[in-house]
Amino acid sequence: MGLEQPSVFTKLVRGAGVALTLKIISQGVLYCSEILLARWMGTSAYGIYNYGISLGLLLGFIAGFGLPTVVLRFVSAYKIQEDWSHLKGILQGAWQQTLLIGIIVSFVSTGILLWINSNHDLGAYFIPLIVGVWTTPSVSLKNLQKESIRAFQKIILSYGPSLVLQPILLVVLASIWQGWQALTSTTALFLSLLAMLLSLALQWLVFQQNLDSNIRNAKPTYENTRWWQTALPLMLFSGAFMVLSQTDTLMIGVLLNAQKVGIYNAALKTSAWVNFILLAVNAISAPLIASLYAEGNRQSLQQLISTISRWMFYPALITGIGLISFSGPILQLFGPEFITAKWILIIFVLGELVNVGVGPVGYLMTMTGHQNQSAMVMGVSALMNVILNFIGIYFWGILGAAIATALTMVMWNIWLYVLVVQQLGVRPSILDAFRTES
Repeated sequence: MGLEQPSVFTKLVRGAGVALTLKIISQGVLYCSEILLARWMGTSAYGIYNYGISLGLLLGFIAGFGLPTVVLRFVSAYKIQEDWSHLKGILQGAWQQTLLIGIIVSFVSTGILLWINSNHDLGAYFIPLIVGVWTTPSVSLKNLQKESIRAFQKIILSYGPSLVLQPILLVVLASIWQGWQALTSTTALFLSLLAMLLSLALQWLVFQQNLDSNIRNAKPTYENTRWWQTALPLMLFSGAFMVLSQTDTLMIGVLLNAQKVGIYNAALKTSAWVNFILLAVNAISAPLIASLYAEGNRQSLQQLISTISRWMFYPALITGIGLISFSGPILQLFGPEFITAKWILIIFVLGELVNVGVGPVGYLMTMTGHQNQSAMVMGVSALMNVILNFIGIYFWGILGAAIATALTMVMWNIWLYVLVVQQLGVRPSILDAFRTES
């Protein structure tokens, strides 16, 4: 069976088209919401808000213990096998365990913050950070539900609530509050949590109502040992990835100040326009990778990955050139003081182009049972990122943080690429796709 077989190719085209449309809409909504929040709160309050959000995201991914990726992988396999009892077991068990772990992490983190504040006054950071750590259960459940639903290839339901509905609700709630009194970082974090809970509840209700009767009526069976053996290295992978994505923001807040966090995050979130198509195509490709690998169909897997690489790189390249060419006017949308992040944006864009050009190497490793090696790569990279960020911020401020983060991104992508070629015999980069065409 090759990629040209309608069942596989149609799923890729239809799913990627839906995911791309949704991602464009969500990226626009998210970006506009960030611009509005920055203008309503000002640079410092916007920086503290992002600091609290970053902490919640980091803890939420750690509290997920790798279960979102485990569910994505095993649900795809159980569906092929029509193993409804295990499928229901992993959906039900993962949700309960994630909620429990998230609550525990929030309590522990609150205690740590209280201890730190009693010894070193956190000032304006204290209350926003407390609110931030209590977004942990919601963040971890949001990640789990998104991957659970994505495994069923219901892309709109998987991504729509968190990427579109949640930021819209946040803007609506924030605008109502702004009409009443000034929007602070603490208030914005509370409203963000409320918007997340509302979108999460709606997503859960719709998913449960549309769940196949075979799954709904099945008696849940649990393979906890097998799931956790897979989850632990994936936890390290997810945790390391979040350290990689949040280290710069958290370290800038500690070593510099909230204003620098705000300026830095404006460039960081603007650069996300480069890899949005990577995320959109990965939305549908991850379960297809797992399915093709489970069938042992390496030829179709290579064809799938080559197609994905071409789809992702050209739009990313055009977007990157546009962002670099008009970096000043784009950053000025946040406010005149944000123009100073021009070179930071350029560095991020170049790093993201490498990220897209290498291909979906992370999913190729985690969806094919090579999560141990990928966890090792991400763990080492996370440690390097902390070291490089400390050095970079100390000597060059937020520009040094951008250089450190971009260099680390390039490092782990190339490392995983080498492992994918060695372990799977698949060549996922855009350069490999060029060779295939020729």
